[in-house]
Amino acid sequence: MTTINFKTQLVTIGSWTILLLPKSESAKLPSRGLVLVEGTINGFHFQAPAEPDGKGSHWVKVEKTMLKGAKTDVGDMVTLAIEPSKEWPEPEVPVDLKKALAGDSLAQELWLDVTTKARWDWIRWIRSTKNPETRKIRIEKTFSKLKSGTRSPCCFNRSACTEPSVSHNGVLLDPTQTKGKKRM
Repeated sequence: MTTINFKTQLVTIGSWTILLLPKSESAKLPSRGLVLVEGTINGFHFQAPAEPDGKGSHWVKVEKTMLKGAKTDVGDMVTLAIEPSKEWPEPEVPVDLKKALAGDSLAQELWLDVTTKARWDWIRWIRSTKNPETRKIRIEKTFSKLKSGTRSPCCFNRSACTEPSVSHNGVLLDPTQTKGKKRM
């Protein structure tokens, strides 16, 4: 795939720093759902999930190491060169799911048997709610579906924004642009 080059401004939603892919550049990605991308931000190499925004585009959470490495901050324009990553790293398993897996050896075996990408999807589906009871039910359903032979979540809108900290009803919240913020 050809490298996707663009400029965008770093913005915030709550305490998160993110970058929004322009819709025209997001359209060059192979999926409207989650895509792992790698490339550079102001010349600093990174690999991160490009999350769907629920509006047909993608966004990337900008971690502190990325800000420091790119010598940038919220409000700054940044230059990106990205492409879809060929290899998916293991997702970070949330504590509640990790604990539940430890208590069910068959579910743990089946969890490890599905693809890495499927584990990312299961985690996105489980975490897409703020309600702890709903999360618990989703973990139980995940185990039930794995045990019945289902290898990835079905009836799950993969193009929705599933991060409750920055979305509402599957759509990324409107970010704020903060100009002139001092670097730390």
